[in-house]
Amino acid sequence: MSNNHTFVVTGPIVIAADHNGVALKSLIASRLRSAGLAVQDQGTNDPETVVDYPPLCARLCEEVTSARAQYGIFVGGTGQGEVIACNKIKGVRAGGCHNTLTAEVSRGHNNANVLVIGSKLLDPDEAWRVVETWLSTPFKGGRHAERVAMIEKIEEASGR
Repeated sequence: MSNNHTFVVTGPIVIAADHNGVALKSLIASRLRSAGLAVQDQGTNDPETVVDYPPLCARLCEEVTSARAQYGIFVGGTGQGEVIACNKIKGVRAGGCHNTLTAEVSRGHNNANVLVIGSKLLDPDEAWRVVETWLSTPFKGGRHAERVAMIEKIEEASGR
């Protein structure tokens, strides 16, 4: 585990996974706790029981939008369906990240509040680097804040 990052986290993190992401979720949660962060693990904890990710995503995102958690992290197989499901929730800006660049842009430019990663795409060390980068990248504001506001207008206009 690297200690090269300073996390920009002031509140709890909620983490969840479908059956594909159980092992990686557990590893990430453990590393986050070792770094002194408050982590709420919402499961799934059994890799042998196939579960549907949409309800898990909705529950995780509710923790973020209600401010019971500052950020959410979801671990799926590829993360594709999960990022779609998460972004259906009003107030969620979920970024599907598969490397440190996408993690940095997701937080720095888009002020993402949910990170989605795929256990089939990232080995544990790569996944941890993505999480570290995502949680240590502050939102840049400025022109990026204007763009986030535009995204929120689109969300409002859609009736969500």
